[in-house]
Amino acid sequence: MTPIDAINELRTRMNSSILGQETLVDRILLVLLADGNLLLEGLPGLAKTRAIKTLAHELNCGLSRIQFTPDLLPSDITGTEIYQPELKERFVFQQGPIFSNLILADEINRSPAKVQSALLEAMEERQVSVAGKTYPMEPLFMVMATQNPIEQEGTYPLPEAQMDRFLMHVIIGYPNEASEVGILRLNRQEQKNGTPVKKEKIEPESIFDARKEILVVKTSEAMEKYMVDIIEATRYPDRYDQELATWIDFGASPRGTIALDRCSRVHAWMRGSDFVTPDDIRAVTADCLRHRLVLSYEARAEGITTAQVIDNVLKKVAVLA
Repeated sequence: MTPIDAINELRTRMNSSILGQETLVDRILLVLLADGNLLLEGLPGLAKTRAIKTLAHELNCGLSRIQFTPDLLPSDITGTEIYQPELKERFVFQQGPIFSNLILADEINRSPAKVQSALLEAMEERQVSVAGKTYPMEPLFMVMATQNPIEQEGTYPLPEAQMDRFLMHVIIGYPNEASEVGILRLNRQEQKNGTPVKKEKIEPESIFDARKEILVVKTSEAMEKYMVDIIEATRYPDRYDQELATWIDFGASPRGTIALDRCSRVHAWMRGSDFVTPDDIRAVTADCLRHRLVLSYEARAEGITTAQVIDNVLKKVAVLA
């Protein structure tokens, strides 16, 4: 099975289990192929947890779920050294749940910043440092964090530094009516039949092979300039539009440029192309930049959303051949 066939098979299996959330499935696979981390925001019951569990079920890899609560400690995530007097090495490191392939950080904004920051080193540097020693993550590693947008009492907003380390910030909504009917029928079928027949799992090597092919997807100088211009428009909006300038306090960091490049190449590869087009870049811009922009007080007072700002940026920035 070729890498693209394996990814298409994985997508088909996930979509058969998660009805009405095709965009969510595509974004999870895109971030996994881009070797990044994903922040999901959506109301309860929209299959956020089911999605990552389904991915782990179909891939031959491990899954750890960390339920973030106000009393969680950093060592509950990274692990700690345990005293073992009967051993020659008296202190033995006991790995925490972060040492797995897929990490579900459920309701990450329910823990204070000190606990949230425990993920930073693992997400960015793919390692954890405990008691002066460094422990590497698995080669296949992705953090998928979720947060609930409607319950703000007892929550701690994610620091900007941590937000920037997520490759994408995806907002998911309700499924349509036809999908809702399908969900009802699927739920009845699962209750009736119990555990479904197990299919042969897809090996992680398919992900690694796909990443190698993605590395050779071509990005022309014009496309590189287009990505940089989009980022520049968020930093210096007055060069493009005065109204836009009143909406943005701080634009995207260089991580935003890198995210556009990586995600647009994966998007092109997933649709079967070996080069990036402006449509590939525009398709990923909102999810790559939504969490990297800081809107002004005036914009928030007027009810302007980040999505509106990004749409405006894309309208103002031209593609130069």
